[in-house]
Amino acid sequence: MLGAAASGIGSAAASAVGTSVGDEVYKYGKELFHDMSRRVDNDLENNYERLIEHAEKLYARRDDILAQAKTKQLTQVCEAWISRVMKSEEEVQELKTKYKKEKSKKRTLTQFWNGSSESRAELNNSMAEMWEKLHNLWLEGKFEIGMVVEKLPERVIIIHGPKIEDKPFLHSTIEEILGHLQDKNVKRIGLWGMAGIGKTTIMQNLNNNEVIVKMFDIVIWVTVSKDWSLEKLQHTIADRLKLNMEGITDRNEIAQQIRRELKSRRCLLLLDEVWEVLDLALIGMYDNEKDSKVVLATRHRHVCYDMETDEEINVQRLSEASALQMFKVKVGRNVNLPGIEPIAKLVVNECAGLPLLIDKVASIFRRKDNFHLWNDGLRSLRRWPSIKIQGINELIDYLKFCYEDLDDEVKKVCFLYGAMYPEECEIYVDYLLECWRAEGFIHDANEFRDARGKGHSILDELINVSLLEKSAKMNHVRMNKVLRNMALNISSQSYNFKILVKPCEGLREAPNEVEWQQANRISLMDNKLCTLPEMPDCNELSTLLLQRNRDLRVIPESFFGCMQNLRVLDLHGTGITSLPSSISCLKRLRALYLNSCICLMELCYLEGLKYLEVLDIRDTKINHFPIQIGHLIQLKCLRMSLLNFGIVEFRQNVFSSLSLLEELQIDVDPNNRSWKAIVKAITKEVATLKHLTSLSICFPTVDCLQSFISTSPLWKDFRFTFQFSVGYHVSTHYQILDCFEYQIRNCLKFANGEGVDPIISDVLLETDAFELIGHKGASRLSDFGIESINKMRGCLIEGCDEIETIVHCNSEGRSALECLEKMYINNVPKLESIWEGPIHAGSLARLTTLTLRRCPKLKKIFSNGMIEQLFKLEHLSVEECPEIEEIITESENNGLKPDALPRLKMVVLSDLPKVKSIWTDDSLKWPSLESIKISMCQMLTRLPFSSENAISLRCIEANQSWWSALVWQDDAIEKRLRSIWLPSSS
Repeated sequence: MLGAAASGIGSAAASAVGTSVGDEVYKYGKELFHDMSRRVDNDLENNYERLIEHAEKLYARRDDILAQAKTKQLTQVCEAWISRVMKSEEEVQELKTKYKKEKSKKRTLTQFWNGSSESRAELNNSMAEMWEKLHNLWLEGKFEIGMVVEKLPERVIIIHGPKIEDKPFLHSTIEEILGHLQDKNVKRIGLWGMAGIGKTTIMQNLNNNEVIVKMFDIVIWVTVSKDWSLEKLQHTIADRLKLNMEGITDRNEIAQQIRRELKSRRCLLLLDEVWEVLDLALIGMYDNEKDSKVVLATRHRHVCYDMETDEEINVQRLSEASALQMFKVKVGRNVNLPGIEPIAKLVVNECAGLPLLIDKVASIFRRKDNFHLWNDGLRSLRRWPSIKIQGINELIDYLKFCYEDLDDEVKKVCFLYGAMYPEECEIYVDYLLECWRAEGFIHDANEFRDARGKGHSILDELINVSLLEKSAKMNHVRMNKVLRNMALNISSQSYNFKILVKPCEGLREAPNEVEWQQANRISLMDNKLCTLPEMPDCNELSTLLLQRNRDLRVIPESFFGCMQNLRVLDLHGTGITSLPSSISCLKRLRALYLNSCICLMELCYLEGLKYLEVLDIRDTKINHFPIQIGHLIQLKCLRMSLLNFGIVEFRQNVFSSLSLLEELQIDVDPNNRSWKAIVKAITKEVATLKHLTSLSICFPTVDCLQSFISTSPLWKDFRFTFQFSVGYHVSTHYQILDCFEYQIRNCLKFANGEGVDPIISDVLLETDAFELIGHKGASRLSDFGIESINKMRGCLIEGCDEIETIVHCNSEGRSALECLEKMYINNVPKLESIWEGPIHAGSLARLTTLTLRRCPKLKKIFSNGMIEQLFKLEHLSVEECPEIEEIITESENNGLKPDALPRLKMVVLSDLPKVKSIWTDDSLKWPSLESIKISMCQMLTRLPFSSENAISLRCIEANQSWWSALVWQDDAIEKRLRSIWLPSSS
C-alpha cells in the first residue's frame, strides 16, 4: 500500500515538475516564435515594398518608351527589353499574390516549427531575387545608344484626288506606266502634255495604286512647281523619309543622307509639275540596285529628254466619246433633260478634249436645269475667252503663262500664226515653215535649208511646251480649240498682229473694206467665196490665205493693187482659171501656192515677182512647160507637175537660170511615156544647180537615173535629200514614208525592174527607205549587196515574183540590215524565209516592225536563231501565209531564252489556217506584250501564257468561236485572260 502510495506521490510530483518546465519552455518558445516571426515579417515586408517601388519605376520607364513608339520606331534591342519587362511584370504579380496570401495567414508555433517560416523565407528570397532582376532591367533600360529611332515612314501617303474609276480614259495610260515600271530596264518615265490634260490626275492615281504599294518600299510624291529650288526638293524628300536635317545647311551633306537612306530601298519618286531639268544626283537620288524608279510629269517634252527618261508618254486629249462620257458623269441627271443631248455634244466640243476644262464647264452646266439655260450657256462658252466665265478663266491664265514663258518674240509670233488655220486643222509642217520664213519670222538664215532647220527648232519648242501638238498624220501639227482661242485673244490685243480669221464659216461674200483695212493677216480659207473686192485697201497685209474656196473662179484684175507688202499668198484648191495682172504688184511676195487649182491653165504676170522664193504649181491644168518660172531668179523652192502634158516641148535654160534653187519636186504620170523624151534634158540642167539640196523626181529608166547621178556633184553630199522613183508603175506615192513617225531623208522606189544594176546598188548606199515593186531577176534583197542595204531604215517588198529569201549570209560575211527599223513584205509568192545562213551580231538590231502578208510558201519566220537579234521588235503582223505552222519554230530556236523579244508590244495573226502555236510553251516572259489580234486561225488552240508571264497584256481581240475552242492549262489562266478578251466580228 505504502509502496503504491509512495509511487503515486512520486508520480504526481514528477508530473508537477514536468508541467512547470513545459510551461516555461512553451513560454520561451512562444516569445522566440513571435520574435522570429516579427523579424521574418519585417524582412518580407521590406523586400515587398522595395520590390513594388522598383517595379513601378521600371514600368513607368517602359511606358515612357512605348509612348515614344507612337511617333518613332523601336529598335530590336528595345523590343526585346520590353518583352522581358512584360514577362517580369507577370512574375511580380505572382509574388504579390503570394505575399498577400502569406500575410493573411495566422500562424501557430507548431505551424512555425513545421515549416511555415520556411515558405516565408523562400518568398522573401524570391522577392529579393526579383528585385535584383528588376534592377538589372532598369539599368538596361538606360540605353546610351537609344532605345528608339525615327519611325519608318509610311510606304505611301494617300493623296486625295479624282479617282481613275471616274476617268476611265486615263486608265490605259496608268496601265502603260505600270508596264514600264515592271520592266527592269526602265528607270525613268516621262509623262508630258499640255496644261489641263490630266497629268496630275494620272500621277495621283499612280501614287495610290495598290500594285505600286507592292512593288516599292516607299513612294515619294513631290510637287516641283515653277518656283522650285534644290534645297526645297531636298527638304521635301528628307521630311518624307523622316530624316533629321536640323542644323544641316550643306546641300551635298543632305544629298548624302538621302542617298544613304534610299540605298537599300526600292523607291518610286513621283515628280509632278516639273518645269525645268532636275539633276537627281544633286538631290540625292541615284539609280540603285534595288530597282528604284522615277516618274515625272511636265508640260515640256524636252524636260523628259534632258532628264534621260527611258520612256516618254505623251498624254493625249480625250476622244469625242470619252470627253462626252466624262461630261455626262460630271453634270449628272440634268444632261438627260429633253433636248439637252445635242447641246451637250456642242458644249463638249468647245472643251477640245481637255479634262480640266471639261470638269470646269461641267460644274457650271450642272446647275442648269432647262433647255434655255443650256442654250444660253453654250452661247456664252463660244464667246469665251472674250467674255469672263467664272472658274474657266483660271485655265486660260494657266495656258497663257506657257505662251508668255517663251524666251523670244519670234516663237510667240510663230505660235500666234497657227491661229490662222481652222481649229484642229492638220497643218503640213513644211508649208508652215515656209510661211514663217516668207513672213520674215525666221531670219539669220540665208539658205532655205538652214531656215527650215531653224524653223524645225522653233516648232519643236512649241511642241515641247504643248502649245502645238503633233498630229497622227505624218509631218503635220495642229492647234487645239482652246489654245487657238487664246491665240486669237492675244492677237486681238496686239498692234502688230491684227488678224482677220474666218475659216470654215460658209462665207459667200468677202468681209467689208474696214475689216480688210484693219488686218495685217487674213485667213478666209475653206469658205464658199464667189467674189472678192475690186481693190481692198490693205497695204499692211502680209499673209492672205484663200485656199479651198472652190467656187472662187475669178480674181478681180486690180485686187492685188494695194497689197505691196504681201509676203504669203495661198490660192491653192480654188477654182481660178488664171491670175490677174495686179499680181505683178506683189513686189515683196515670198511664197505663192497655186497647187490643186485644177482649172488653172496658164501662168502669167509672174515676171514682177522678183523676190518669190516658193512656188507650188502641182496638179493644175497647165499642159505645157511653164517657161515663165525662168524669170523667178530668187526662187529657192519649186514644186511642179507635168501630169497633163502631151508631147512636152522643153525650153532649155529654164532650170539652169534658177541658180539659187535649193528644193525641186517634179511630179509626173509614171505611165506617161512622153516624159522619157525630156527627162534627160531636164535632169541635165538640174544637175548643174550648185545650191540644190533636195530633189524629188521620177526617172523612167535606170539609164536616166545614171545620167543624173553621173553629172550631179551634189547628190552624194550628206546634206542632200532625195526621193527617186525609177521605172514605170501605178503611183509615185512612197508608201514606206507613211510608216515612220519621223521624216525620212532619202527614199528610192524601184518598180518593174530586172536584175541587179550597180547604179541601183550605188544609190542604195545613200538610201534610208527602199521600195522594191514588181521586180524580176533577183531572188534575194541581199543580191543588191549587203553593204548597199545596210543604211536603209525602212524596206517594202511587194509583188516580186522571184524573191525567195530576203537576206543570205555566209559564215565569213558581215552583219546585214543593221539600221533597218521597218520591214513590210507583201504578195511575194516564192518567199520561203526571211534569212538564210548565219546571223551575225548586229543584224536586224534596230528592227521594230515586221509585217508579212500574202506569202503562200513561207513556212518559217524566225530562222537560225534570228529571234535572238530582235530585241527591239515591237510589232509583228503575219497575214495570209497558209503554210506557217509555228510563229516561233522550236527546231530553229533551240535553247531560246525566256527574255526573248523583250519589247514586243503587238502581235497580229490573220488567216493562218495551219498555225498551231505562237511558241511551244509558256517559258517566254513576254514582258512588253500589250495586245494580240487573232483572226481565222482555227488550229491555234493554245496560248503561250501563264499566270506569271505577259504582265503587260491588256487586250486579246478574237471572235467568240475561236475563244471557246481554246484549251487551258488551268482555270486561273483562263480567268485572267478572259478579263482582257475583246470579242471581234471576224
